[in-house]
Amino acid sequence: MKKVLEMKGIYKSFPGVKALSNVDLTLYEGEIHALMGENGAGKSTLIKVLTGVESIDSGKVFLEGKEIVANSTKEAQELGISTVYQEVNLCPNLSVAENLYIGREIIKKGFIDWKTINKKAKESLKKINIDIDVTRTLDSYSVAIQQMVAIARAVDIDAKVLILDEPTSSLDSEEVEELFETMRKLKEQGIAIVFVTHFMDQVYRVSDRITVLRNGELVGSYSVTELPRVQLVAKMIGKEFDQLENINQNKEDKTLISEIFLDAKNISNKGVIDSFDFNIFKGEILGLAGLLGSGRTEIARLLYGIDKNDNGSTKIKGKKVNIKNPINAIKHGLSFCSENRKTEGIVDNLSVRENIILALQAKKGLLNNISRKEQEEIADKYIKLLNIKTSGPEQLIKNLSGGNQQKVLLARWLITEPDLLILDEPTRGIDIGAKAEIQKLIVELAEKGMSILFISSELEEMVRCCNRVKVLRDRVIVNELISNEISENSIMKTIAGGQGL
Repeated sequence: MKKVLEMKGIYKSFPGVKALSNVDLTLYEGEIHALMGENGAGKSTLIKVLTGVESIDSGKVFLEGKEIVANSTKEAQELGISTVYQEVNLCPNLSVAENLYIGREIIKKGFIDWKTINKKAKESLKKINIDIDVTRTLDSYSVAIQQMVAIARAVDIDAKVLILDEPTSSLDSEEVEELFETMRKLKEQGIAIVFVTHFMDQVYRVSDRITVLRNGELVGSYSVTELPRVQLVAKMIGKEFDQLENINQNKEDKTLISEIFLDAKNISNKGVIDSFDFNIFKGEILGLAGLLGSGRTEIARLLYGIDKNDNGSTKIKGKKVNIKNPINAIKHGLSFCSENRKTEGIVDNLSVRENIILALQAKKGLLNNISRKEQEEIADKYIKLLNIKTSGPEQLIKNLSGGNQQKVLLARWLITEPDLLILDEPTRGIDIGAKAEIQKLIVELAEKGMSILFISSELEEMVRCCNRVKVLRDRVIVNELISNEISENSIMKTIAGGQGL
């Protein structure tokens, strides 16, 4: 096979972060090459240095045997390297034809030749089996069609390498199949395709080879036929399957001894998460396990009313409810601690005290102000209760460590006295001591009767804390493990689809 692109010994650092360390990537003519890795593995950075968004600290890139340096996306495109992102970066208010030929308009006698442009645009799309009215604005078409237009543009400017960055994340199953058919057609034309995705089933359906990154380093490149799914999961997570400890703990099966707190039926959000049934019992810790992008956070956001479900119904304590938004969710006894601590959690220019009382004030309403004295009493109580290391309640939260910021967010929701606490990656990016304290607190809250929905990428946490675990793969709940069935082995095996053992 002919080599189209080689990246050799790529290093890239940002202040305080080594994003890529000695990474290699080789692409061959007419192949679909999956780039895999968990969040923070270095996939996005590798794409950025290849496409001229970021400069390389050291290393070399060769295209068809010649060393290249792209200092911008424009230069990369001129060299034959194009990217289609999850969020289509075209102009929605312009026509399809205008988007295809923007920056390279056909001029005739000093004027733009729209007749020729429209004709050529239609021909370009037909090459990938898309037959649409190219004079209509781009935003009049679905996201799937918009992505096809972006692909057609990349191909039309003689792309040798086409990078598809999470192209299926907003598509339904039929649209995914159409995209795959297009990818196969481009493969036949000799284009090398880099396929970035979190959906394992899709990787094995359409890809020829897989490169795995972890923590900015190359784990390896493999033929799809030589890398069973469970081994791919192990390489992404950083644990070999047969080396995992099978931790057996005697845990109560709350489904046998407790009442259902929340019961959701046929909940779905088209293009985001497939229809699912979901219940959680009083006083249980229910875990959601799966790779990034599997649908864990999407379920939490639907239950909490952040995102709208297309259909289905939800009951709380046996009574049908309609959770329209987070304020509504709080009033029904739910609370939600987001995985995005920096952007959706802390308000960094407010004090520890102000951050702690935010949710309680929202629950009470703007007309029922919490007095300054009561705020201080609440803040002091929870600083001591959660052992938050701070100079005092008036210290700005942005000056605390990540673990202590996370504890402030937990305090924020605990003072609302929720019946169900949704925790999305509550221990990500914090030190071991703070992590252990938060895990201990979660177990104690459940023992006192609070229901916990616990999302974590760390399998040890799931095994240590959960009474029950639902495992997701490609936006579908594929299995449920109860009490002593829960182990790192069983979770990994389910994520991998039970294959390759």
